[in-house]
Amino acid sequence: MELEKEISKRRTFAIISHPDAGKTTLTEKFLLFGGAIVTAGAVKSNKIRKTATSDFMEIEKQRGISVATSVMGFDYQGHRVNILDTPGHKDFAEDTYRTLTAVDSVILVVDCIKGVEEQTEKLMNVCRMRNTPVIIFINKMDREGKDPFDLLDELQEKLQIHVRPLTWPVSQGESFKGVYSLYNNQMNLFEPSKTKISENIAEIDNLNDEKIAALIGERFTEKLREDVHLIEGVFEPFNLELYRDGLLAPVFFGSAINNFGIREMLETFLEIAPPPSSREAVEREVLASENKFSGFVFKIHANLDPNHRDRIAFLRICSGRFERNKFYFHTRTEKKIRFNNPTTFMANEKSLIEEAYPGDVVGLYDNGIFKIGDTLSEGEMLHYTGIPSFSPEIFKEVENRDPFKTKQLEKGIQQLTEEGVAQLFTQQPGNRKIIGTVGELQFDVIKFRLEHEYGAKSDFRPLNFTKAYWITADTNAQLDQFITHRSNAIAYDKENRPVYFSENDWMMKLIKQSAVGIHFHTTSEFNHWEKTEI
Repeated sequence: MELEKEISKRRTFAIISHPDAGKTTLTEKFLLFGGAIVTAGAVKSNKIRKTATSDFMEIEKQRGISVATSVMGFDYQGHRVNILDTPGHKDFAEDTYRTLTAVDSVILVVDCIKGVEEQTEKLMNVCRMRNTPVIIFINKMDREGKDPFDLLDELQEKLQIHVRPLTWPVSQGESFKGVYSLYNNQMNLFEPSKTKISENIAEIDNLNDEKIAALIGERFTEKLREDVHLIEGVFEPFNLELYRDGLLAPVFFGSAINNFGIREMLETFLEIAPPPSSREAVEREVLASENKFSGFVFKIHANLDPNHRDRIAFLRICSGRFERNKFYFHTRTEKKIRFNNPTTFMANEKSLIEEAYPGDVVGLYDNGIFKIGDTLSEGEMLHYTGIPSFSPEIFKEVENRDPFKTKQLEKGIQQLTEEGVAQLFTQQPGNRKIIGTVGELQFDVIKFRLEHEYGAKSDFRPLNFTKAYWITADTNAQLDQFITHRSNAIAYDKENRPVYFSENDWMMKLIKQSAVGIHFHTTSEFNHWEKTEI
C-alpha cells in the first residue's frame, strides 16, 4: 500500500518549447509556487539575463540558453513534482528526445506572438511516438500576439493533435485583463509581478454573474461570453482518457514572466496528469507498482561541479523502491553494484536521499560504469526500450591541437559523447574520431568543455556528409560485402554497430536501390523507431 500511495503522489514531466518561448522562465515559476526558490530570476537592464536556477553550466551562463537537461523536484499540495527542464535550442534536440523517454507527461510552451515554430513541431513528433500526454501553455499574453482562436487552429493543424482550452484570455497585450477558467469557473485578474504569485482570484457562479462586468468592464465581459459560447460549440468537452492517451491537449493561457495563469495550469495538471504506470522493456512490460526495483539511465553528466570532477548518471525509477546502499544488478555488465550517495536535485543543488519511488529521478555518482540506456534491477535481466540515438546532420573530424594532451582529449571526447552531447563514430584505418551533431552550437560546447574541463584543445574539420544510417542486412555476407565496397563512408558507433555516411539524398536513393539485402535506419533502435522521421 505504501508503494501505491507514493506512486499516486508522483507527477514527472518535461517542459519543452522552441527557444525563447519562455520554458526556463516557466520552470522557475513552478519552483516559486512549490516554495523551492524564494524569488525568480528576471531580465535585467541592458538585456543582461540573470542566470536561471536551472541553467548551471558555464557556457549556459555565458550564452543565456539551456544546453543540458536539468532535473528539479518539489512538493506541492500533497504531490511530489519532478520537472525535467530541457534544452530549447534545436542544436540540442537529441538530449530533449532522450529526456522525453523518462517522463510521464509534457508541458509544451508556445509563444503567442510567434505561434507554432519548427522545433515545436519536431518535439511534438517525439511526444507522439510514445503517445505522451501533452498540456499546452500559451505564453506572453501580456504582449500583442496572434488571436487565440487562430492559435488554436494553428496548434491543431501543425501539431496534429486535438486541443481543448481550459482557460481563456480576456484580451491581450496592454489591455490584457486576465484569464477565465473554463475548468472551474474562476476569474483570475491580471496583476503584473515578476517576483510574487498572483492571488487576485474572483469566485463567480457562471458567466452571467454580474460581478464579472464590475471586474473587467462591460465590453470585455461581452467578448468573453461570446468567446466561451463559441468554444463550447466548436470544441469537444475535456476528456481525461483522450488526454492521457496523447490524443487531446488541454490549453492554458498566461504570462510566465509575470507569474500569471500558472497556478491554474499547475493545479489542473496535478489533478489530470498521469502518475507513473508501466514501461516497456525488451523482455516484458514492467508495472510501476511491482515490488522489485528497476530503472534506466537516460542522461549522464560529467563535471556537474567542476571543483569535484564528478560524473552523475540520471536514473529514472520505473518500478519498486530504490534504497541507498542496497546492491542492484547492472544488466549490461551483469555485475552487482551499490550506491552510497544517491542524490536528488534542485538544479545545481544536490541532496542525499535514502529512498526513491517510481517517477523519481535519482543522481548516481558514476565512475564510468554507465552508458545511456543502461538498466538497473534487483536481479531480473531487463532492458528498457525507447532510448535511441537519432541520425546527426553535421559531421566533423576531431583534430588535436596539443599532442601532449592526447589522453585528455580522448577521455574528454569519450565522456562527452557518453553524456549524449554528441555522437561519436570511429572510422578505420587510422582510428579517426568523427563527431556527429544536429547543430553547430554543439561543437562550440564540446570545444569549450574539452578545454575548460579536460585541458585539451581541439579543432573540428568539416566532412562532406549529411546523414548517418545504421545498417543491417539479410545475411552477414551481404553486410560484409557492402562494408567492403563502401569503406570510405563506413564508421562504427559507440556500440560498434556499422553506420553508413550519406553525402546527399540523391546519392542515397541510388545506393538504396542498388544495395540488395541492406537495410538503412535513421535511428539506433531499429524496430521501435524506424518508421518515424525526425
